[in-house]
Amino acid sequence: MTLELTSRSKARAFADNPIILTRGETLTEAEIYTNLDLRKIEEWAKNNKMKFNENKSKVMIMTMRKRKKKGHCPTY
Repeated sequence: MTLELTSRSKARAFADNPIILTRGETLTEAEIYTNLDLRKIEEWAKNNKMKFNENKSKVMIMTMRKRKKKGHCPTY
């Protein structure tokens, strides 16, 4: 069985560590697509009698947007 993720996500793996990369216009949109894909992965794992250790799972948010610096005063 091939696992089809949403068009906004890609799956990668390094050794036994799967990574799901999801992009969205907003954080909320990316979260929605990620949750859809996680449900698909959960169902796939259940059908294949696999379990994932939730305590070892992590989420990392990355953005291409530059962060605004608070209280930044240029030095002359």
